[in-house]
Amino acid sequence: MAATTGRDNPRERALRSALHCRGLRFRLHRRLLTNSRRTVDIVFPRARLAVFLDGCFWHGCPSHGTWPKNNAEWWREKIETNVARDRDTDRRLEALGWTVMRIWEHEPIEDAADRLGHWLRRIQTENTRA
Repeated sequence: MAATTGRDNPRERALRSALHCRGLRFRLHRRLLTNSRRTVDIVFPRARLAVFLDGCFWHGCPSHGTWPKNNAEWWREKIETNVARDRDTDRRLEALGWTVMRIWEHEPIEDAADRLGHWLRRIQTENTRA
């Protein structure tokens, strides 16, 4: 577990690079919830968009998540706790007016960057009309 980097890992750097190449600017590893140590991986403050990059194993991906056979009960509890914490974070951020996007480890970087860019352009267009 110690070998798994929680931030600035190659996948996160690749997504940030793809977003930057699209002209998108963002903030990194921000705490948006008061009295909480939870951080958001990528934040677009003006659009109030919080982006998390979730590993399929650690965050219980319904398509690609696996359940270890060794020490199975401990791992199941660990992963289910992570998933519950993720849902709680989503609810709390949404209650504060943030949109939460979760990008799974298996999602191609370019697809994720396109999805984020499309969403941000749509929000920007809606805001200029208002």
